[in-house]
Amino acid sequence: MQKRRETEEIDTKKKDILWLILLRLIIVTSLVVSAVIIQYSTSVFLPLNSFYYLILLFYVLSVIYFIFYIWGKYLIPQAYLQIFFDLLLITALVYISGGLQGSFYFLYILGIIAASIVLSKRAAYLTAALSAIFFGYLVVLMYRRIIPSFAPEEIPEISLGLVINNIFIAWSAFFLVAFLMNYLTGSLQKTRDELRLIQKELEIKNRLAVAGEVSAQLAHEIRNPLAAISGSVQVLKDELNLHEEQKDLMNIIVKESGRVSRSIEQFLNLASPVKQAFSSIDLSAILEETVVLLQSGGELNGNFRVEGNFKSVHVRYFGSGSQFKQLFWNIIKNSLRAMPDGGTLTVDFNQEKKDEIQLRMADTGKGMTEEEKERIFEPFYSGFEGGQGIGMAVVHRIVGDYKGEIKIDSELDKGTEIVITLPLRGPGNPRILKSVKKKKDG
Repeated sequence: MQKRRETEEIDTKKKDILWLILLRLIIVTSLVVSAVIIQYSTSVFLPLNSFYYLILLFYVLSVIYFIFYIWGKYLIPQAYLQIFFDLLLITALVYISGGLQGSFYFLYILGIIAASIVLSKRAAYLTAALSAIFFGYLVVLMYRRIIPSFAPEEIPEISLGLVINNIFIAWSAFFLVAFLMNYLTGSLQKTRDELRLIQKELEIKNRLAVAGEVSAQLAHEIRNPLAAISGSVQVLKDELNLHEEQKDLMNIIVKESGRVSRSIEQFLNLASPVKQAFSSIDLSAILEETVVLLQSGGELNGNFRVEGNFKSVHVRYFGSGSQFKQLFWNIIKNSLRAMPDGGTLTVDFNQEKKDEIQLRMADTGKGMTEEEKERIFEPFYSGFEGGQGIGMAVVHRIVGDYKGEIKIDSELDKGTEIVITLPLRGPGNPRILKSVKKKKDG
């Protein structure tokens, strides 16, 4: 997933640079057409030879840019160099057209727009600053006659006040354009990210829809025979005179049948969730019960330590006890699998805001890669060998059912922290039923 995102970003950047090259050619060609039209319609115009030389240089550089674009490496430095040389050539155009009296310094704005779209917010402000410096120095040097006007006979004298005023207006325009473009590109990027998330959600829902079509058939075809097998084995174990080894084999059959049954139950809940009955529940008590179940099943053994404030607080919530039992079971199981050699799982309930409850579960396991974090909630994707990729998808759906939010912070070899935020809710109106409080002793 991370590689795919990097590939998409590179492809997007290549497209942006290609558009930058093409738009530059369109603008330069438009200037040439305008120059030809004006040349044939009036006898007074800027020195055309120098103008055409600069235009030719634009075309030559565009060819060079295109060659580097095909090369496909160092895309960001390429874009910076293109915009920098654009500013230099624009400054030359402004010079030969008469500085303040000319009509080309608006081209600086196009460079700022390109920097904001192709590069970044910082690049847009940097381009605006460079434009202000180039334009300001050019005008001041021309005003003080340190460098001569390109066509002095056609450029009238202007006052110092007018020079300062025009420079100030140009500078203000440069930075205002940078600010506005950064705002617009930021909004577009945010919209693009939201669309990407929506697309991902749609893909997940499509998968679930397909799974839902076959879930009912799977339930009848597998669960009923499985229950019959498990029940028959238990009856035989009680009635037959078996050796210890045979009893162990029977116990394995019963245990594995139960595991498969739970997996099917999880799949059915993920693919076609049933309507839940909500009531006032104690989340800390449900969590404690889940921990006891895992301990009695041998999965949460002496190699693991579970700590946190969940044993010393009551957390009243209006919801489905079976859903939260599923949620806690799946997260804890994931944490245990992430700590194959043992470790510590910390579980805390907090209430930083009075209208929400927060659950934090942090393990000391192996952590996750960026790709695993990106895909952890995808149905049928698992970061563990032999994993089914259902548990965390169920967790994500349950949190979504309560209009909650789940965040994951994880680094390789540094463990994983899962933070679930749930809005407080109640029957008929979303009021706080009971806030998090300490349990009474005894």
